[in-house]
Amino acid sequence: MSRILPTARIQTADTEQMKTDMTSMIEIPPENKLTVYYKTAKAMVAIMVVWSAVPTAYAKETECWAEFFQGSQYAGKHFRLEGPVQLENLSNVQGENWESRIESLKVGPKASVSVFENTNFKLTLKEMEKYPDLLRSLGLTEKDAMEDKELIFIANSRIHDLSDFNFRNKIRSLKIDCEQ
Repeated sequence: MSRILPTARIQTADTEQMKTDMTSMIEIPPENKLTVYYKTAKAMVAIMVVWSAVPTAYAKETECWAEFFQGSQYAGKHFRLEGPVQLENLSNVQGENWESRIESLKVGPKASVSVFENTNFKLTLKEMEKYPDLLRSLGLTEKDAMEDKELIFIANSRIHDLSDFNFRNKIRSLKIDCEQ
């Protein structure tokens, strides 16, 4: 059985009396109640409009992104990057080495993504196309050299398997550019 101290009763009584006094001080005459309800509703609508505009503005700013997946069909570990960004290598993306591990990707509505087989955005085999004797000495054909070692994906692209482009687990650098 709990025991209530007399001082606690006095505080409670004082608090109740204060509430009664405050209510009588702000009592609204009946003819003005409609005006108060209208102004309160108007203020609430204004607050709701402001709050709803903030996420919309934020969403528009973040429509430049790309998401990269370790598995095909957007499976497995993944990471998302906001653009614009240029990664000369993927050895430390969000604390992990992603070089030659990407199998699928998604591109945001205001982004384009360029992926490269080499680090530092190099197109080494494409450059070797200028030296056909060197290509032959390496056992490569001109057709091999003509295959880009760079792929560019436009906004809203969904690439479920990079092997469709002979690029599965080959990405070693990338760029994300944003539309204005």
